[in-house]
Amino acid sequence: MADSDVLASARAWIAEDPDPDTRAELTALVAAVEGGDAEAAAELADRFAGRLEFGTAGLRGAIAAGPNRMNRAVVIRTAAGLAAYVEAHGGGSVVIGYDARHRSADFARDTAAVMRGAGFDAYLLPRPLPTPVLAFAIRHLGCAAGVMVTASHNPPQDNGYKVYLGDGSQIVPPADTEISARIDAVGALADVPLGDGWTTLDESVVDAYVTAVLDLVPADNPRVLRLVYTPLHGVGNAVVQRVLAGAGFTDAHAVPQQAEPDPEFSTVAFPNPEEPGAVDLAVALAEQVDADLVVANDPDADRCAVAVPGPQGWRMLRGDEVGALIGDDLLRAGAEGVYAASIVSSSLLGVMAAKHGALYEDTLTGFKWIGRLPGLRFGYEEALGYCVAPHIARDKDGVSALLLVADLAARLKAEGRTLQDRLDEIATEYGLYATDQLSVRVSDLSLIAAAMSRLRATPPTVLGGLAVRQVEDLNEGAGGLPPTDGLRYRLADRARVVVRPSGTEPKLKAYLEVVVPVTDGVDAARISAVGRLDAIRADLSTAAGL
Repeated sequence: MADSDVLASARAWIAEDPDPDTRAELTALVAAVEGGDAEAAAELADRFAGRLEFGTAGLRGAIAAGPNRMNRAVVIRTAAGLAAYVEAHGGGSVVIGYDARHRSADFARDTAAVMRGAGFDAYLLPRPLPTPVLAFAIRHLGCAAGVMVTASHNPPQDNGYKVYLGDGSQIVPPADTEISARIDAVGALADVPLGDGWTTLDESVVDAYVTAVLDLVPADNPRVLRLVYTPLHGVGNAVVQRVLAGAGFTDAHAVPQQAEPDPEFSTVAFPNPEEPGAVDLAVALAEQVDADLVVANDPDADRCAVAVPGPQGWRMLRGDEVGALIGDDLLRAGAEGVYAASIVSSSLLGVMAAKHGALYEDTLTGFKWIGRLPGLRFGYEEALGYCVAPHIARDKDGVSALLLVADLAARLKAEGRTLQDRLDEIATEYGLYATDQLSVRVSDLSLIAAAMSRLRATPPTVLGGLAVRQVEDLNEGAGGLPPTDGLRYRLADRARVVVRPSGTEPKLKAYLEVVVPVTDGVDAARISAVGRLDAIRADLSTAAGL
C-alpha cells in the first residue's frame, strides 16, 4: 500500500472511530507522518497492513488505533461478526467476561452493546474475573456463546478477545473461519446496530462457580498446609482466597505487592509464571513464612504454577510434573473417563492411564482441542494449563487446579511426605520422563518459516546421540489429528521432539522429552536426563539454523 493510500485509510479510520482516545492518538501519528517522520510512517503502515487476524485463539494484539491493533472499532466489528455467526446458527444469549487489563471493561461493554443491537440477551460478568468463571458461566446460563476479553499472560500493552461456543469450549475450525468471514462482511461501523439493556450479572454466578470448585475435594481431608499465593497482578486473588478459605486452607498468604489487579504488571518483566523471576516475590515470602508450597496464577487465572522447596532452594515444577501429579492422583482414586494431553506435553500421562486401564488421547496444542474431547476426565498442557473438572469449565482452569494441588500437598504432608516425594515415586514406577524446551523469540517472523522449511527439507537423523527413528510432518496430520504446522521426531529410547511455531507469540518452540530408567536412584536419573536434553537441544538448534 502506497504512503498516500495508508494516510487515506488512516483518515477514514479516524472519521468512524468511536473512541476519542484512539482518534486523538491516530491523528497525532498521521501528523507525524505528514511531517516526514520515517518511524511514524513505518508504524502507520504496520497498523494498516491488514486486519488483526481472527483465528482459533480469537484476537490478540497491542492496544492502539488501526485495523491491525486492539481497539474499540476492531472489537465492535468482531462482535458484529460473532453476532452474525450466532444468528446463523440459531441465535441465543451471549455472556461476556473481562480481566483487569487496559480497556478490557470498555471492550466488554462494546460487545454487550453489539449483542443487544443484534437482538440477543447479553450478560456481563459483574467485575474483572478469571477466564474459567466465564467458561463456567456459558453452560451455567445456557448461552449460545461466550466472550472473554483478556490477553492472558501477554505484556501490559496487549489485549485480546477469546470466543467460546455454547458447549463451553473455545472455537475450532471451521467456526473460526466462518466468524472471520462474517467480520470481513461488516460494513460501515456506523451501520452496526448498538443496544443497551444488557444484564450485568450479580455475584451469584461467582458463587455458583466457587461452590462447584469446592465440591471437587472432600471437606474432611487434611488441611494443615502453609502456602503462598500470587495472582501476578491479575484477577485471581479474590476468587482463589474464597476457594482456599471455603476448602479449609486457613494458612494461605497472598503476595501483597501482587495481590491487587494492576494492568501495568509493575513488579514483573512478563506477567507469566513460566518466565524467570516472575515468582521471585512469592518465593521470598515463602522463605519468610516457612511455607510448604507456592502457587501462582497468570493474570486471567486460567493457568496454575507450583513451586516446592528442596535442598537447593525453591524449584518451579514443570507443567508436565504438575500434570503428572494431578493425573496420577485422579487415576489412583479411580476417576473414570478420558485422560488427555497435547502433543507437546509429556507422554507420561498416556503411560500412566494405560497402566490403570483408562482411556487416553493426544490432542493438538490448545485447550480448544482438549476441552471438547467426549468423556474427558482430565486434560493438561505443559504450559501450566489443567482441565481438572470438565463439568465446570471445558478449558484450562487455574483455580480448580490450584485447589487440587493444595489438597494433594496437604494429604501428603499428613503422611510426612511432599509433592517431590510423590514425583520420585512416579519416576521409580514408570521411569523418569524429563521434558524441556528450546524457545527462540524472533523480531522477523520469516525466520520461523525459514527454520521450519529447513527442518522439513533436511530432517536431522541423530539428535543428542539418539537416532531419529521417525519424522512426522504434522501438516499432513498424524495419528488422526487435524493438520497443524509442526514436526514430531520419535527418537531411540522413547525420546521425542516436537517443533512448532507459537500460536500466540513470535517464537519458534521445540518440546523435548527423554525417558531414563530409574536404576541407580531418581537423582542419578535426573542428572542423566539433563545431559541428554542439553545434547538434543544443541543438535536441534544447529539443524534449525538458530
